[in-house]
This record gives sequence, structure tokens and C-alpha cells, in this order.
Amino acid sequence: MAVWGMVLVPAVVIGILLAVPFLGRRRAFFTIGPLYAKGMAWFCHIPFTLKGWERLPETIREGRQPVIFMSNHESQMDPPVLIGALPIPAVYIAKKEVKYLPFVGWAAWVAGAIFIDRGDRERAIRSIREAANEIRGGKSVVIFPEGTRSRTGGMLPFKKGGFALALDAGVPIVPMATVGGREVLPPDSIRLRPGHYVVVVGEPVDPAAHVDRESLMVEVRSRIETLMAEARGTAWS
Repeated sequence: MAVWGMVLVPAVVIGILLAVPFLGRRRAFFTIGPLYAKGMAWFCHIPFTLKGWERLPETIREGRQPVIFMSNHESQMDPPVLIGALPIPAVYIAKKEVKYLPFVGWAAWVAGAIFIDRGDRERAIRSIREAANEIRGGKSVVIFPEGTRSRTGGMLPFKKGGFALALDAGVPIVPMATVGGREVLPPDSIRLRPGHYVVVVGEPVDPAAHVDRESLMVEVRSRIETLMAEARGTAWS
């Protein structure tokens, strides 16, 4: 993992930056980024399978309806795998500090990642409002509502920010489960292991159909837990 990151990530990011004048920012990233993710999966013997995409309405499948994908989070491999697995462009919500990281931050900026300022409550609220405007403008995003990786395979408590964002943006939440990351890249390890990654997508949840944020969180968490069981069944079959 360390060798892969130190050697290939800078080369890929430089390639993306060189393509920007010809393709534009987002097109450059989403042309080269998924190819990198799929190449990594092939080279490291980590095939990934996407299930349930057909459950989504055509407007979402074709990228005409922006959504917020919400997934459990088991491994550092989850973000690159999802970049390769999702058929439509979807960016990540990241802390403002990520923008200034060499290579990773540059790639996130090119992709159009939405950066949240958590410096204080007022700035955080303003950042969420700005993010909601970007989503309403057509940008789909991926959020890990646990806020960090689970070290046990079970889900951690959810943070509220992603659900406040969904209610403000007024777009569907697409629950999603990823299984296989803990086996491919265990906690505290930098060694990739061959293994099968399964990503399962569920039917969208309408935030407006829920009376409050807590009700919405319970519904999405229940959906993700069901999808995780489905993904594990696929991985072990």
C-alpha cells in the first residue's frame, strides 16, 4: 500500500492535472481516476462487484438527479474503490484541511470535492449551506456518516452533519454498503491483501418524507445494515 501510494498516486495526480486544460477539471478527474482505481484492483487482485444499481430511478443512474450516497466505512480502500465502482461522478465531502495535502488534496480539488470548514460552528453551518447549493446545482456526493472507519466491521454512531445537508439540499439519499475492506486492508496495516470487494446500492430515501433528522438517520442506518448483510452474502457465496 505504501509503495503504491508513494509511486503511483503522484504520477496519476500529475496526469490528471496535465489533462485539465484539455478536458476540464471534473472530466479530467473522472476520466483518469476510475481507470486508476480499476487498475489498482486488477494489479492487487482486489476485484470489486457493484450490485443493486438497477434499483435506482433512471434519472439517478444517468446522473441527471443529484443524490447523496451514504455508506458504511470499513477501510482506507473504500474511497478509491467507490470511485471505480460508481457509474456516475460523485465527489467526497472533506475537511477543509484536506485541500492543502500534496497530491491527494490537489486531486480532490480537481474532482470538485466539497470542503467543509469545521473551525467553528458558524463557519461549519455556512459551509454546509454552500455545500447544499452545490448539490442542488447538480453535484452528487459520497458521505460516510460514521465520520471515520470502523475497526470492528460493525457501524459506529452516525454524525448528524450529512443528514442536515440532505435536508437542506432536498435531494434523495442513496444508502450503500461496502464489504471486503477490512480483509483487503485491515486496521493499522499498510499491506494490501487479495480479496473481493462488494458494493451494494439500495433504493433512495426521500428526506422530505421524514418528520425530523433523527427519523431520517434511523431509516438510513437500517437500510445500510440490511445492505451490509446482502453484501456479505454475496462476498461469501
